[in-house]
Amino acid sequence: MESVANTEVKEISKVFYRVALIGNPNAGKTSLFNHLTGLNQKVGNFPGVTVDKKTGVMTSPEGKVCHIIDLPGTYSIYPRSLDEKVVFDSLSDRQGNIDLAVVVVDASNLKRNLLLLTQIKDLGLPTIVVLTMRDLQEKHGEKLNIVQLERKLGSRIIPVNGRTGEGVDALKSLFDKDIDFENKTFFDVNEYANEFTVGIKEKFNIENDYLAYQYGHQYQSLPKLSPSEKLYVEKLVDSTGFDTKVLQSKETIKRYQLISDILKTCLSQRKESEPLRSFTHKLDKIFTHKVYGYAVFFVLLTLIFQAMFEWSSVPMDWIDGMFATLSEKVAEWLPDGPLNNLLTEGIIPGIGGIVIFIPQITILFAFITILEESGYMARVVFLMDKIMRKFGLNGRSIVPLVSGVACAIPAVMASRSIENSRDRLITILVVPLMSCSARLPVYAILIALVVPEQKVLGVFNVQGLVLMGLYLLGFVAALVFAAIFRKFLKVKERSFLVMELPNYRVPRWKNVGVTVYEKGQTFVFEAGKIILAISIILWVLASYGPGDKLENAEKYVTEQVENKGLDENQIEDKVNSYKLEHSYAGQLGKFIEPVIRPLGYDWKIGIALLTSFAAREVFVGTMATIYSIGSKAEDDGTIRDRLRSEVNPKTGEPVYTKAVAFSLLIFYAFAMQCMSTLAIVKRETKSWKWPAFQMVYLTLLAYGSAFVVYHIFS
Repeated sequence: MESVANTEVKEISKVFYRVALIGNPNAGKTSLFNHLTGLNQKVGNFPGVTVDKKTGVMTSPEGKVCHIIDLPGTYSIYPRSLDEKVVFDSLSDRQGNIDLAVVVVDASNLKRNLLLLTQIKDLGLPTIVVLTMRDLQEKHGEKLNIVQLERKLGSRIIPVNGRTGEGVDALKSLFDKDIDFENKTFFDVNEYANEFTVGIKEKFNIENDYLAYQYGHQYQSLPKLSPSEKLYVEKLVDSTGFDTKVLQSKETIKRYQLISDILKTCLSQRKESEPLRSFTHKLDKIFTHKVYGYAVFFVLLTLIFQAMFEWSSVPMDWIDGMFATLSEKVAEWLPDGPLNNLLTEGIIPGIGGIVIFIPQITILFAFITILEESGYMARVVFLMDKIMRKFGLNGRSIVPLVSGVACAIPAVMASRSIENSRDRLITILVVPLMSCSARLPVYAILIALVVPEQKVLGVFNVQGLVLMGLYLLGFVAALVFAAIFRKFLKVKERSFLVMELPNYRVPRWKNVGVTVYEKGQTFVFEAGKIILAISIILWVLASYGPGDKLENAEKYVTEQVENKGLDENQIEDKVNSYKLEHSYAGQLGKFIEPVIRPLGYDWKIGIALLTSFAAREVFVGTMATIYSIGSKAEDDGTIRDRLRSEVNPKTGEPVYTKAVAFSLLIFYAFAMQCMSTLAIVKRETKSWKWPAFQMVYLTLLAYGSAFVVYHIFS
């Protein structure tokens, strides 16, 4: 499989040194990645799949540019999920240009972590071992002879403190040197499948025995093999009696025996007591208790949603004012004309309507990251398994569902960690019911519009409680529909949960900071692109229209309001309202008005519903654009004030009554207003059937629920 392209690959690798970070989940890989790359990170997809690919760039002490690839956490190179499959695909693809494997090993759980290391070593890759969690190992009373372990493993070992970054410089300096590694074999495949590996090595021109051996285990999913090559391997498997289950079992037993022998010479127990594990055990008695555990989880959720409203109000007001001032200044600086109008009425209000929600989104992501970093999220998975199982899911589904609170796209992708195909499909189908951060701007503005800012019991903010209610509504709806789908999706696979509960630890604050920055940046820039494009389109649609209605708006309005005693500002409002109504945007909104009228919505809301199908957060930007244009004569006010002052010209009543606002809230809580999520679901299910089904059932649910809510509050 070596190719002519390898020559070019080696040339490139002289310039960009490619380092793969590999390790068990919770081994401290992310901390190391953040220490090495800082904020020089980006997230993409591995070629051909939608699994997250985190890469970053660092410069070594001698100036070598190193590309750091953070591979998904895995316990072995035998994949149990799609994420884990990426690890072997990357390591086995010698054209993937990985120059060095850095295996992150949790010192407090050496035996399990060394299993993966020995497999990486057997693949023949230059390998450095990064030893983390030394402090936990010390607290467990274990003493490790690192020099002896280095000799036994045949690899350099660098202890790194993921919290302080101690040891990272020593690791970086190794990137400047030729890695002197011992090509040591831990599992001799020729003792078990010699005939098979010889056949593979000859056919594919492979030198490494263990890599050839892996073809027998993983040929069906190896992307680099053509159908004819897979057929060749399949025939070889049959003819040589290559039994993958038996061989994997023998390999695992053999490796653990070898690792145990190694650790006997390197690891000793200094004391009997295990205070840390005792502390973890005491906390788990509360956090995983069948009553207290759920109570603690509920209190934490309440705290998060209270914080999102209480703590964010000051920075949100500041951002709101800043964009209002910017719009005024730009209006003064630029001469009157289309460019002035586009900037002050389209682009600035549209972008400002999104940027204002950065504080709330930052708080949300910070809490989620802290819960993950502290080890508490694993307890939530364990705790929720009992509930999720009753609805056709398992505890692992809680990770995609909680992730769905941030964004449905990574949440759908996170479902790859669910091994059972039915559980995975059901999770994907119900994830969009979780209230993602894109809904937050819509929720925030509508709640602030109709829910009074009062305290309950002197502590709880009513607006925060309503927000929490919407999030809980999404979660309950997700469980209900999961139970419904369970009735129709029958499979023979048995669903079970196997996981390790990590020790509790103080969150690594640098990790929290980097994650929040990365997530916030992704939200702003990814949403910003759509918002900017739609703001411009909206401004055009709202500024131009068929016939001469817009050009002669003042003439027509003056004729209509003659002798009605209106002052100058009232007439100007009438003119602006007339222009918007007769623009292309107004025509579009009126076209769908008969459909949305039963929900209490007018044609202006209809425009926002249409544009926000691209992404829910566009609703706010659209409303900002529409009302900046339609109420130019109004004093400086926020979008919230503009909505509050909107009056139905026929009834003279406010447009945004409680009935309309709650109906909109419910509509957005359930509606599938996100094209990106549909695209990801299509990729994950490899079919248009499931995203189409998702679109239909969620739209019907949103419309029906909004209809009921509107008529209850009317």
